[in-house]
Amino acid sequence: MLQLATPSTRMIQILEWGFSLDDPPGADGVVELLQTDVAATVTAHVNSGVINLDPNGTNTLLTLGTSATGYTATVEGSTTAARVFDAVSLSSVSGESGLSYVRTFMPDDRPIVAVSKFLRVRATTPTTASDMRTFITFTEVG
Repeated sequence: MLQLATPSTRMIQILEWGFSLDDPPGADGVVELLQTDVAATVTAHVNSGVINLDPNGTNTLLTLGTSATGYTATVEGSTTAARVFDAVSLSSVSGESGLSYVRTFMPDDRPIVAVSKFLRVRATTPTTASDMRTFITFTEVG
């Protein structure tokens, strides 16, 4: 659903992430926040689409492009190594699981994504019956 690509010069620290669904999925599934070493093929973000919450801050240094920072993956790629930071189970039964989720990481628990890696929000469901919106709040470190 969403992928951030760290440059070779900076890591990112995750402050918060979340998603919302318009309806329960058509079948049980899972939504994961994970770091991987292989890029998915995505619709490329533009720099102005990565919002800096600091009004005096600079543009992001994330790597942009169809195999870098973007959304709505069409091909995931063959992931050889992954670190799962958070995972949420989704039920297809209405009311069994929430349709929105937000996790704010405490300062000592904030995951750090290494240089030249990919942070991904991955939704795995047998069907595509729901619309999902997702976000990641992060700070660049380095």
